[in-house]
Amino acid sequence: MIMSSKVEAFVLHCGEMGSRWGFNRTIGQMYGLLTISEHALTANELSELLNISRGNVSMGIKELHSWRLIQVQHKPGDRKEYYRPAGSIWEMANRIFEERRKREIDPTLSLLRDNLLNDPANDEEVYAQDKMREIHDLLENITFFASELQSMNPDKLKTLFKLGSGVGKVLDMKDKFLKSGS
Repeated sequence: MIMSSKVEAFVLHCGEMGSRWGFNRTIGQMYGLLTISEHALTANELSELLNISRGNVSMGIKELHSWRLIQVQHKPGDRKEYYRPAGSIWEMANRIFEERRKREIDPTLSLLRDNLLNDPANDEEVYAQDKMREIHDLLENITFFASELQSMNPDKLKTLFKLGSGVGKVLDMKDKFLKSGS
């Protein structure tokens, strides 16, 4: 099996994006290849196509399992394990966001909450706590909004995206209306 230049370009790009998503380049490449492969792939095929060691593939599979991004598939009469993405592209995006929230946002919110429970000892800490409260509130709002988006089915979400800046215009009109009524 040989990758076409278009597939290879996509897979390499997924490797670069992997580090931004929270995992390394090799795992990004593995997931990119699995995502656009029509058929499930074995660990040996991943190793061969990506020119990486079987050990790296094994570690990558474990990491992708921990993110719940891949699933194992078995074929009758074949003892090999085949890997494919676990769900749709929308489900993949949700899982990546959820894992990043658990690994990055939740610990930050926890630290901020702990710091905000303590009374400030001086003016410097009062200022610092005010900024921490702003960060906390922003992260809480983003997390709430993201969970609302995640609960929408893909069709509703597409409709919301199509509304785009129109939502902002409606809110501007509401503000003008409320000001003129006072």
